Amino acid sequence: MKNLKIIIAIVCICLICVEAVYLIAKPEQKPPKVDNMQEVVFWSLQMGTFGSYMNPIIAEFEKQNPDVKIKWIDVPYSEGEKRTLASILSNTPPDLVNLTPDFSSVLAQKQALEYIDCTKLSGYNKQIVETLKQDGRCYAVPFYATSSITFYNKDILKQSGITSIPKTYDELNSIALQIKSKTDKFVTMPTLTENDTLLKILNKYRINTPEAFVSQKSVSIFEDYKRLYHNDLIPKESITQNHQEALEKYMSGQLAFIQSGANFLNIVKENAPQIYKKTGVAPQFTGDTGKYDVSIMNLIIPARAQHKDGALRFALFLTNKKNQVELAKLTTILPVNSDSLQDEYFTVYDDSDVISKARYISAKQLNNLQAQVKFKYNHKEIITLLNTCVQQVMLSKGGKSQTEEILENTAQKWRRLDK
Repeated sequence: MKNLKIIIAIVCICLICVEAVYLIAKPEQKPPKVDNMQEVVFWSLQMGTFGSYMNPIIAEFEKQNPDVKIKWIDVPYSEGEKRTLASILSNTPPDLVNLTPDFSSVLAQKQALEYIDCTKLSGYNKQIVETLKQDGRCYAVPFYATSSITFYNKDILKQSGITSIPKTYDELNSIALQIKSKTDKFVTMPTLTENDTLLKILNKYRINTPEAFVSQKSVSIFEDYKRLYHNDLIPKESITQNHQEALEKYMSGQLAFIQSGANFLNIVKENAPQIYKKTGVAPQFTGDTGKYDVSIMNLIIPARAQHKDGALRFALFLTNKKNQVELAKLTTILPVNSDSLQDEYFTVYDDSDVISKARYISAKQLNNLQAQVKFKYNHKEIITLLNTCVQQVMLSKGGKSQTEEILENTAQKWRRLDK
């Protein structure tokens, strides 16, 4: 028995020694080395509070693409264009940048962007992809979209005796007097000088060139707004204030209609619950084309970017179906990925739930988009010119001939700016 114990002890000592030798000889297990690691610098606009959304996406992308590391930097919206321009002029710009199509188009014209193989964008909304082309080449990946809808106060319409919702701007303007005389309310507040609001209205009537700007249809549109303004059928602030002031007027019960993004329904619900209860939603107003406008954000790759391949891979991953639907649920924006728009979140709604109905209407409008106006040069200057023009017309006290003269002078300046 004593000898057996000795033998077992010797065996155990031998086994321990063998294991120790094995551990010493065994090479250290290190992560596989990745050649040509890319650190893709990604600038987003005003998404700093979405870390719980972005960080898991970045982690999953890096897991699937071990040769790419994402460095995410969020930039305030107001500084986006200035900082992007400064970085692009340097030798070390970010690899992927979230921008507006207008500014992106300017950069594309200056050959400052990397053009993208359009076949890689075949899964995105075709009309939106067309918007992001320069000379037939794609200069950006669509990121997300918004398409405004119409809110209306059901009580004001009932008191006015209006039984059908206007579909066009002409129909809307035609009921202004009826609403004012019956309720002493305004039909709407069009905020005509805010950004490109006027241009979007004119574009729906195919008025998007200096030649069309002086057409009789254009003159009649300006004359109609002048009539509304001088007869106190729209607020005087319509040519000085912005959408936020218009929304406040709607929430105070002064407007029958307002055109706004579906996300603003939450603001109405929180700040004016009684108005929210009276609110219905309908498609945005159209012109002769019967089409809708859209606002887009996109992702661009600077021509001097260091890691273009990794940047494009991340842009396409960030905008796949899963990630687009998730972002939409967090923010109420619309996906630009065609598969995402087929998700029941956008195709099904409860008629008693005005927010889900608004989302459905807004998403459906992406199937019938008005082609956006593209200027060769001086985009901002032309927008400012048009906005100054509508102010001059609406403040003028002369007749139709004066309106024609103002439009003609504006068209001449427009031609000089866009060539």
